[in-house]
Amino acid sequence: MMPTAVFSPRGESRAPWDRVLVTGGAGFLGSHLCTRLLDAGAEVDCLDNLSTGCAEKVAHLAGRPGFRFLERDVCEPGCADALRGPYDLVLHLAGPGSPDARPRRPVDVLDTGSLGTRTALAVADRDGARFLLASSPPAGSAAPVGGVPDDADPVRPHGVCAEAVRFAEALVAAHAGAHGSNAGIVRLFSGYGPGMRTDCGGTPGAALGQALAGRPVTVPGDGSRTHPLCYVDDMVDGVLLVAAGRSVRPVDIGGDEEPTAAEIARRVIELTGSDSPLTFVEDTTDEDTRPRPVTGFAREIFGWLPSVTWREGLERTVAALRERPDPLPTATGEPARERTGEWWT
Repeated sequence: MMPTAVFSPRGESRAPWDRVLVTGGAGFLGSHLCTRLLDAGAEVDCLDNLSTGCAEKVAHLAGRPGFRFLERDVCEPGCADALRGPYDLVLHLAGPGSPDARPRRPVDVLDTGSLGTRTALAVADRDGARFLLASSPPAGSAAPVGGVPDDADPVRPHGVCAEAVRFAEALVAAHAGAHGSNAGIVRLFSGYGPGMRTDCGGTPGAALGQALAGRPVTVPGDGSRTHPLCYVDDMVDGVLLVAAGRSVRPVDIGGDEEPTAAEIARRVIELTGSDSPLTFVEDTTDEDTRPRPVTGFAREIFGWLPSVTWREGLERTVAALRERPDPLPTATGEPARERTGEWWT
């Protein structure tokens, strides 16, 4: 079944699903997906244990017909039975952090990539629903000392997140092959927009947080590294277009513009009107190992095209952050900056 562009133009067509489960729905991308699906007429169950997500991100949906928030851990025994459905679509966003992240709770990250993905797949199989794993780009494969590729070393500093991502993707592919599950994978690159975190070191989040706080805006190296930024509305379009198809092959969703870190930082300072100086710092990452999205498949098969330029997207993001410049608190009141290692929160 080929996908149909039911979500473009945005919000003007009805969703092809009656009821959708979004795990990790109180995160950054999850909250935007919940909103778009509700606007398109679908009922949405938003599952999140609030370990990295924040209930306030979906507070605006409380009371809307068809929306239900479930504060549960997708890894806990009996979770699948509590998700009664039946669902037409399961979007699995509860998962491990980017391979660049250093999680504070490494065992939880591995459990979510394995047990959590099993639970979400089981719910989709039970209901005959389309399943889509929101994944991270694969880690790089540069070979360090001894000739062993870095992404093959599970005990390296970033190994936990990378291995959780790898296992989750392998599990989805195995289910599709062994059980005939209608399951797919979408790999998401550098999403940003209103509601994003500004305290977890990513681009452009770090620059936004620094500028709004009046701190120096730091740029790694000489600032020439590029970033394939993808505005959240375009990312939601991509996720839902892939969800509407039957592809098992991983699909990259990422920006087609790649501004440099210095360009992003200068644009952030300009938009925020900040007096923050631009400061160049040591670059501790390996540029050659950072993957870039290959979006030809998304364009040719699913008809996905990003429509928001990075400059326009940053302008919208700054306008939203001005209304709430501080990191959102979690349900426990702990500042979000203390909870790192998440995927799309």
